[in-house]
Amino acid sequence: MTALLMMGFAMVGGLALSRLMKLFNLPNVTGFLIAGLLIGPNLWELVTDGKFGGLITREGLESLNIITTVALGFIAFSIGGEFKLSNIKKLGGQIIVITFVQAMTTVLFVMAAMFFVRGECENYIARALLLGAIAAATAPAATLMVVRQYRAKGPVTDTLLPVVAFDDAVGLMIFSVCFALAEVFAAGKELTFAATVLAPLREIGLSLVIGAALGALLSLCCKWFHSNGNRLMLMIAAVIMGVALSEVWELSSLLVCMMIGALFANLRKDSIVILDLCEKWTPPVFMLFFVISGAELDISIIPQVGVAGIVYVLVRAVGKYFGAFLGAYISKSEKTVRHYLGFTLLPQAGVAIGMAQMVAASEDLSSVAGQVVTVVLFATLVYELTGPIITKIALFKAGEIDSTLQKTQRPFARFAKKG
Repeated sequence: MTALLMMGFAMVGGLALSRLMKLFNLPNVTGFLIAGLLIGPNLWELVTDGKFGGLITREGLESLNIITTVALGFIAFSIGGEFKLSNIKKLGGQIIVITFVQAMTTVLFVMAAMFFVRGECENYIARALLLGAIAAATAPAATLMVVRQYRAKGPVTDTLLPVVAFDDAVGLMIFSVCFALAEVFAAGKELTFAATVLAPLREIGLSLVIGAALGALLSLCCKWFHSNGNRLMLMIAAVIMGVALSEVWELSSLLVCMMIGALFANLRKDSIVILDLCEKWTPPVFMLFFVISGAELDISIIPQVGVAGIVYVLVRAVGKYFGAFLGAYISKSEKTVRHYLGFTLLPQAGVAIGMAQMVAASEDLSSVAGQVVTVVLFATLVYELTGPIITKIALFKAGEIDSTLQKTQRPFARFAKKG
C-alpha cells in the first residue's frame, strides 16, 4: 500500500470523524486523533493478533513522518505570528512569570510523587528526575487547533499561546539539567557544566538566531513578491527551511519556526493579511498531523503502565493547574486567567516523546528507560484524547469562545431543540 493511498485514508477518516464530533460538540482534533487510532496499526494488530496492520501500517507511519515534522513547523510558525510586540509589551512580564512558575511547579510535583511511588524501580531517583522534567513539556498543536476552530479570543487565549510557545524553551532547559543529574545517579557519570548549561543554551540561542534570520529574509522577500500565491510559497519555503536546518544542526524546530513567525509578524505591517494566506493552506496538513499522531497512539501499553503511569497523569495535571494559578496570581493576571489557564496546558505529545526517546538512547539510563518511555506514551494517549476537550471547556467557561456556539454546547442540542 503506497504512502499516498494511506494519506487518502487518513484524510477521509479525519473528515468523517470530525463530522461525528460535531454531533457531540467536541473539538475536531479529538475526531482526528480517534480516526487515526481506528485506522492505524496499533489497534488492529491488537484485535487481530498481528494478522492485519490497519489501513495505515507501521511502514506507512515511517514514510509519513515528514508530514508530522513539517506540520509541527507550521504550528510553531502560526503561534509565532501571534507574537506582536504590542501584545508582548502588554503581557510580557506575566508570560515569563506564568511560564516559569507553572513549569517548575509541575516538575516539583511530579518529582515528589515519583520519589514516593518507587515500586520495583532501583534507580527511582533517576526516574523521578526524568519524569519530572518531561512533565513540564506541553503540546502546542492541539491547543492551537482548538483556539482556531472555536475562534477563541480573550485574556486566557492571549496568555495561553505565548506560554505554550515559551514552555518549549523552559522545558528544554529543565530536561537538560535533569537528564545530566539522572545519569549521575544511575551510572555515576560526572556532572559537567557544559552538559547541564552550555548545551541547552546553545540549542535555544542558535534556534532563535536561525529563526530570526529566516524571518527577516521572509519579510524582505515579501517586498519583491506581491501576489498571494508567491507570498504563500515564500512562507512555506521559510518554514520548510527552518525545519530542515533544525534537523541538520540538531536544534528545536518549534523554536526556530516560532521565531520565523514572530519576527515576520513584527517586521511587516500587513503581516496579518499575509499570515491569513497560510491559515487557509494549513488545515489539511494539520488534519493529517493529528490523524497520523492518533495512528501512533499505542493502547497496548495500558496494562503495562502500573501505578507510576496513573500517578504521573494525575499529578502532572494538578501541577499544571496550580502552577498556572500561582503564576497568574503572582503576576496579577485577570481572574479568568488564574482559574482557567491551567486546564488548557494539559496536552502533551511530540516534545515529551522526543525527550523519552533521548532517555531510551542513553546507555547510562537503560535501567529506567523502559519505565520512562512507557509512562510518557501512556500519558500522551490520555492527554491527547482528553486535552482538547478540556481546553475547549475551559475556554468556554472563561467566556472566550464565540457566543454563537453557546447554544450548541450540549451533546445533540440541535436535535433536542427540534424534538
